[in-house]
Amino acid sequence: MTQSPGETKVQSTTDSVVKFTWLRRGVSEIFPDQVADNSLENLEKRLTNTHRPLRVKLGIDPTSPDIHLGHSIPYRKLRAFQDAGHTAVLIIGDFTARIGDPTGKSEVRRQLNEEMVAQNAKTYLEQLRPILDFDTPGRLEVRYNSEWLSKLDLAKILGLLTTMTVGQMLAKEGFAERYTQENPIYLHEFLYPIMQGYDSVAVEADVELGGTDQKFNIAVGRDLQRHFGFPPQFGVLMPILIGTDGVQKMSKSLGNYVGLSEDPLTMYSKLEKTPDRLLEQYFELLTDLPLDRLPENPRDRQKLLALNIVSQYHGQEAAAKAQQTAMSLIQGATTDTSTVPEFSLSQVEFPAKLFYILSASKLCKSSSDARRQIQGGAVRIDGDRITQLDLAFEKPEQLYDKVLQVGKNKFVRLVP
Repeated sequence: MTQSPGETKVQSTTDSVVKFTWLRRGVSEIFPDQVADNSLENLEKRLTNTHRPLRVKLGIDPTSPDIHLGHSIPYRKLRAFQDAGHTAVLIIGDFTARIGDPTGKSEVRRQLNEEMVAQNAKTYLEQLRPILDFDTPGRLEVRYNSEWLSKLDLAKILGLLTTMTVGQMLAKEGFAERYTQENPIYLHEFLYPIMQGYDSVAVEADVELGGTDQKFNIAVGRDLQRHFGFPPQFGVLMPILIGTDGVQKMSKSLGNYVGLSEDPLTMYSKLEKTPDRLLEQYFELLTDLPLDRLPENPRDRQKLLALNIVSQYHGQEAAAKAQQTAMSLIQGATTDTSTVPEFSLSQVEFPAKLFYILSASKLCKSSSDARRQIQGGAVRIDGDRITQLDLAFEKPEQLYDKVLQVGKNKFVRLVP
């Protein structure tokens, strides 16, 4: 990123737009973003003028073991900064996870113990390997915020608390709603934005990435950096991804998610059914494909999207095989079931009814949901539609190596 002596720092508007396409793609807001010749107020100007790699911060609280595509969006942007020559500072919030980010929550988060946080953090890093550059020297720092937050004594915490008012805290969206609805707000929750903001001070962040719901917390980081005499960081905000249902934000609890650790077939089958109205957003946020060269036909777009994303996490060969298997399963003509995720029938006590097996295998949310799926004609075994509501099996051997299917994108191969 360092300029050679002969280079000029003056760019035309067109040159700037082209040069920073990677920065603006899929971004909802950059703040501050003044049209000024000031590297503290304009990120593009800062990137152009800097003589060192910028330190680009992204924090994650390991509150659960899995990451889904919605979570991947800021990490993809972090990789873009790495590829542009900057240093990604990935902060594992092992300390803040014990508080729990109150953003967007209508009630207090459950606090996690150290062991749960450590285990989740380990799985997070493994899931992020296909996205981030872990290998190039100087491109990645992985830090745990317990390094500095656990050392804060009461005097230092009181000093941090003097930088914000209760009124400022209550202006935060989640707190404002809970206060209006008279839902409890606990004092330790007020500490979360301050602790996240102090992370920016501790790692000397130049830029912080986050979802649009993180603007308040990132702004607190800017205020604390000023308080401690550091130049304030830029905030780069990305959209919250709508889930595969096309209605609500992607969430594991809502079942409208695609997990980064899911097998290629499951991932492909979910993405191939992405609603037409979400395709452009998914391409922009989850791929690097040129948006002006996408197929015209929506069905071709769905297939391209699924193939591209599965390739990112599992490789091109696995993605192509998943595509082929998904097509065969839908047509009821598959002979190779090796890529279909397995479910062990040892978890089921026989004799067993099919609706119970559907529930136990997680293909259906419950036995009653399984009954509805059977009644609706959505359940198949090796491609044959099942309509008998109380179909039962005396022995597990009757189902070994058969593919149990619900709808067009949920499959398991039944094994001992």
